Amino acid sequence: MLSLGLMLLLGGIAAYFRAKGWIIALAAFIGALIGGSVWWALLPLVAGVVCCLPFVQSLYMPTVFGLFKKVTPPMSETEQDAINAGTVWWDGELFSGKPDYQKLLNYPHPQLTAEEQAFIDGPVEELCNMLNDWQINHELKDLPQEAWDFIKQHGFLGMIIKKQYGGLEFSNYAHAKVVTKIATRCGSAAVTVMVPNSLGPGELLQHYGTEDQKNFYLPRLAKGEDIPCFALTSPSAGSDAGGIPDFGVVTRGSYTDPHTGVRHEDVLGVRVSWEKRWITLAPVATVLGLAFKMFDPDGLLGDKKEIGITCALVPTHHEGVQIGRRHWPSGSAFMNGPTWGADVFIPLEWIIGGVDFAGRGWQMLVECLSVGRCISLPANSVAAGMVSSYTTSLYARIRDQFGLPIGKFEGVDEALARIIANTYQMEASQDLALTGLDVGEKPSVISAMLKYHNTERMRKTLNDAMDIHGGRTVVQGPRNYLVPAYQAIPIAITVEGANILTRSLMIFGQGAIRSHPYVLREMMAATNNDAASFKQVFGQHVHFVITNVARSFWLGLTNGCLSRAPQRGVTAPYYKQMNRLAANFALLTDMCMFSLGGSLKFREKLSARLGDIVANLYICSAVLKRFERDGSPKADVAIMQYAAQQALYDAQVAMDGVLKNLPNRPLAWLLRGLTMPTGHAIKAPSDKLGTQVANEAMKGEEALERLTRFMFKPSEESDPVGVLAPAHKAVIAAADAEKKLRKLERNDQLSAPSPNLRLEQALQLSLITQDEFDLINKARGLKRQVIMVDDFDMQLEQHDDKLLERHIF
Repeated sequence: MLSLGLMLLLGGIAAYFRAKGWIIALAAFIGALIGGSVWWALLPLVAGVVCCLPFVQSLYMPTVFGLFKKVTPPMSETEQDAINAGTVWWDGELFSGKPDYQKLLNYPHPQLTAEEQAFIDGPVEELCNMLNDWQINHELKDLPQEAWDFIKQHGFLGMIIKKQYGGLEFSNYAHAKVVTKIATRCGSAAVTVMVPNSLGPGELLQHYGTEDQKNFYLPRLAKGEDIPCFALTSPSAGSDAGGIPDFGVVTRGSYTDPHTGVRHEDVLGVRVSWEKRWITLAPVATVLGLAFKMFDPDGLLGDKKEIGITCALVPTHHEGVQIGRRHWPSGSAFMNGPTWGADVFIPLEWIIGGVDFAGRGWQMLVECLSVGRCISLPANSVAAGMVSSYTTSLYARIRDQFGLPIGKFEGVDEALARIIANTYQMEASQDLALTGLDVGEKPSVISAMLKYHNTERMRKTLNDAMDIHGGRTVVQGPRNYLVPAYQAIPIAITVEGANILTRSLMIFGQGAIRSHPYVLREMMAATNNDAASFKQVFGQHVHFVITNVARSFWLGLTNGCLSRAPQRGVTAPYYKQMNRLAANFALLTDMCMFSLGGSLKFREKLSARLGDIVANLYICSAVLKRFERDGSPKADVAIMQYAAQQALYDAQVAMDGVLKNLPNRPLAWLLRGLTMPTGHAIKAPSDKLGTQVANEAMKGEEALERLTRFMFKPSEESDPVGVLAPAHKAVIAAADAEKKLRKLERNDQLSAPSPNLRLEQALQLSLITQDEFDLINKARGLKRQVIMVDDFDMQLEQHDDKLLERHIF
């Protein structure tokens, strides 16, 4: 047993540091000899010979290669395009099992240029002041005309368009922050701005358009002369884009150019029929980006009969194009609706990129989607988190029950801490992804993480905020600042890939192939029947697994506490626990793929949990990066700790779920011993830490200000959000005087029947000063303004503007 123990110890140490295979075998061999057993020493010797000698490898590698080709699941063309889309960035480090945190720390901090900051402080602020959610959603059911005109005139629709075409050419970071700030004021306006700057004609044209298409459309889109939409989703084909029924047949025909009025006879084109739904801006669009399956049955373009998914630009006033009907999205009034057309003839030159890009539409879409999903919906989620954090933190300090601010009750501070931590996680995660985008990356796997985890955190955050506000946000009306976002939650959850699909199939399903150090290369070698390349990569993969076994066990045994962190101080424990979980995840990934093979593709619950592990590792790393970026402020320590600890705990819960449900039970038991040898070592954030987070937020000072720095904050006390800051300040200023008054009441020195009458009585009896009276009176007036909800006439049409004057007590 001594020989076995020394063999495993020395071999394990070498494997932990990812020494070369022959060094690992030699270390194990020496350990066995030191232990006095020649027989045990034969085991690493034989393993070394089998794994390291080329002659021996050549005896069994053809069999391994053949088996691998058999178990490798086939991929559809759309799956292949999705796998190839985007780039591998920080997600590759997380899949490596040994992240290089120095890379993380060396990534540049996202920053706004002076021009971008001026735009946010100027036009964005002006636009927000024009917007009233209640008026837009319930009265106008559209943005006011002045807002539409302002958006067009100031280039909001051309933020991503290059300056040479008249656009603003903002960074991805600036684009996201513009959307975030608008969304903190009005979701409908944010969607109106974000869609033309996300997946749509502008984005596709800049990447794939012909020079003629760029020169004609981009200046018009930048100035708002054209309003774009993109029509992909069909009633019978939502997430399954490859199954869209919309089709076009190559033929000859005639058409009138809708821009010039010139008639063109007998030209080569496509006759397209489509029915699309849920298309944002479709009811008011002037140019329609259209995705359809293209066929060439007569071989007019070549030998290929089924060309594939193709994207074209079609002016909406072209003959046969139908728009003008609206859907009514939940909690919003942004323009969204159907478009349809039957046998509409379009020339080949309207295909985005020209005829050379016919059939490449899905590839174009998934490449652009990997960028757009990092920006639009995550930015809306961050905005909802900011509004929830700001309003709930101040409200929890202003509102009192039983003589205490409601935020002092543990049940409330527990929910408030979750709100703050989720918001911190959401913005940190998006900011890290935006850093990647702005240095030229297209992190498709990370974009899927953001889409799912930010929108889910938005849902949880709004639920907690509504719970704390209670009746204050149950009643609809102009004073309710949470219900529009709450009602709009289903939009974010379902669009750009429904959350169930994104979690179950995309994050790990794409990441396990795209971001894994070896799997994609092995699959490509198998596809190309390249045995030599497979042999090289497979050997590296085996070494990877062996070293991860050693790393996973040792780091699991110590919970990473003896591993290295890139920095000392308050963040170090979280880096060390990430070391442990990254090694665990790398081992689980390989063992799940090994034991399940191609069937893992259909084990969506396991895939979802594996995705949760890596996503929470990403979130934790983003949290630590953000804390460092902000200068490690003392006021943010508790928030950072809560956000990081929660992400690590969530990753551990997901890992436990994988082990409980892995079909191969003996393998699951072995993996539990290797990954969780001491059980659930990572704990959820403590109650004490949550209280620290809530208390810091309720101060309304620097920590909350940093967390909500891109939120629009009205300055008028007549605004339901604008009144919160002065009310918060007044309540704190009057706290001592209120405490004094309550003591007088407990001592039966005041006999008047109502709070305001007792206040006046205290002043008349000189039990409080005039200054104390004024402080209390002002605070109570502002508090009432914060608490009150709207009431309406019997037809629920006219709300009462003078409800604050109706003060009986």
